[in-house]
Amino acid sequence: MKIAILSNGNANYSTKRLVEEAEKRGHEVKVVKYKNCYISIEQGSNQVFYKGKPLRKFDAVIPRISSNMTKYGTAIVRQLEMQGEYCLSKSLAITRARDKLRSMQLLAKYNIDIPKTVVSRDSGDIDQLLDQLDGAPVIIKLASGTHGNGVVLAETKKAAKSTLQAFYLTNDQGTNILLQEFIKESAGTDIRAFVVGGKVVASMQRQSLDDDFRSNLHKGGSGTPIKLTPEEEKVAVKAAKVMGLSVAGVDIMRSLRGPLVLEVNASPGFGIERVTGRNVAGKIIEYVERNANRTIRKDRVGA
Repeated sequence: MKIAILSNGNANYSTKRLVEEAEKRGHEVKVVKYKNCYISIEQGSNQVFYKGKPLRKFDAVIPRISSNMTKYGTAIVRQLEMQGEYCLSKSLAITRARDKLRSMQLLAKYNIDIPKTVVSRDSGDIDQLLDQLDGAPVIIKLASGTHGNGVVLAETKKAAKSTLQAFYLTNDQGTNILLQEFIKESAGTDIRAFVVGGKVVASMQRQSLDDDFRSNLHKGGSGTPIKLTPEEEKVAVKAAKVMGLSVAGVDIMRSLRGPLVLEVNASPGFGIERVTGRNVAGKIIEYVERNANRTIRKDRVGA
């Protein structure tokens, strides 16, 4: 097969692992820096160009779109989809998962338990918002944040109000700001379940640093392998399906009322391989092999 990986470059660990596993299985792989692509659009003739030449036909495209390039990256993916290319992650699904408010709305719609979440554009509503969440402490986050960026723990009403005001003041792009209940019993831990093709292929528990409530590995948190309960595995698989993602990193928090889904990541990192020893990249290439020649399914999430 001829496989294209849309990435920021060969130095990325996840990209290197995908190239390594694909070539090991005899595939021809090309890493395409999507930020260097452009699209020519005219009636009856739309095409993606890369390094001044039309991007050739591939048997499969694996998007690895970074959060700060979501709009442009998904535009490239969308054009490739329009040209009939098989894309492992659909442009609509990537966009959907990147918007935390949109993804929370969908997860709740499909009866997946999440931390209680409220959103408002007026910091003057803080008393009512906190009442909805049974008071401080609360988590405040930007809907477009990633890797733990744009996430703050406000331990008091005063801190929550100051944080909201600061976010609204500096947020000139109109990004939604969410407030979520603080799950005390999680004690700075969460679970990353890596889902490929409707199955959890690796899972780890992430522990935050002593002085930080965020457990992201990008923030220095540590990871250990963990076995999911049947309920947690079912929730992870369902969350990925709700987002319309064949490959997803589903972040889960254990609470007194059961597993809560925090986020569904459309381009999860492969640090989980180092923690668990599982060959995640290989599972992704195997999935691509099984599905690249199948009829492309229409996205049926509807939002």
